[in-house]
Amino acid sequence: MLELVLGGARSGKSRYAQDCAIDNKQPVLLIATATADDEEMQQRIKLHQQTRPSDIVVIEEPLQLSNTLQAHYNTEKTIIVDCLTLWLSNLLLQDETDLENSFEYKALIDNLELLSQAKANIYLVSNEVGMGIIPLGKLNRIYCDAVGHLHQAIAKHAQRVTLMVAGLAHSIKNESMG
Repeated sequence: MLELVLGGARSGKSRYAQDCAIDNKQPVLLIATATADDEEMQQRIKLHQQTRPSDIVVIEEPLQLSNTLQAHYNTEKTIIVDCLTLWLSNLLLQDETDLENSFEYKALIDNLELLSQAKANIYLVSNEVGMGIIPLGKLNRIYCDAVGHLHQAIAKHAQRVTLMVAGLAHSIKNESMG
């Protein structure tokens, strides 16, 4: 099962994915994409660590997400990727100004069909950034466009899409496994 979990900052996305993962009663693997580049981000990461059960295995992978998912998608685990928008930011900071043509972006898009048929339950957590005005600045528009296109591609393959608002889960798509 592949589920895309979307929402704004502090909407409850990570908590929702973690709760779902625990409810699956399988070993949980968290692929964390954040990098602690400043004090505020260090505090955010610390908060996530403090509220996470100790038996969740964590792999920190800020760039090579597709390879990491490929190494684990065919196991009887639950995988959480938290989060796709930080991963895209990391790619952008690596001078990947053509995000949608970058190797890593394409690799993830190319593997969505496999991920949707995986043995593992996979929760892809991401910020919904496209609900506001068109951002000023070319780099901001490139980023928002890449995020929006990635979300559309994932939603097409995912069995479930959930939008988090104020800690409440709203089902956008829910297909039974068949």
